[in-house]
Amino acid sequence: MSKNIKLKQVHALRRAHRTRARISGTFDCPRLSVKRSLKHIYAQLIDDTSGKTLVSSSDKDVEAKAKPVDIAKEVGKKLAEKAVAKGLKQAVFDRGSYRYHGRVAAIAEGAREGGLKI
Repeated sequence: MSKNIKLKQVHALRRAHRTRARISGTFDCPRLSVKRSLKHIYAQLIDDTSGKTLVSSSDKDVEAKAKPVDIAKEVGKKLAEKAVAKGLKQAVFDRGSYRYHGRVAAIAEGAREGGLKI
């Protein structure tokens, strides 16, 4: 790997650590964590006290052929539906090292539309 790629990874880890230092999820109010890659987007609700994933969803669960932002919104809705079915009503949004913009913000909007309070 080149030096620039390693620096980008280090800076991303630092940003994520700064974000997660202020956020913690419990069973009643789990952490909604987002992972974004160039092709896919993933979201999961995590209970940090026990270290377990309660609910997860990704763009692989959605069959729609649409723009990436619309697909991310559907992922948020699917995640919220699964969470409400398990009895979860609210969550804390963890954007990780990403800006609250585009696909990341669309997941949060979709989760709100699906009935999850963020």
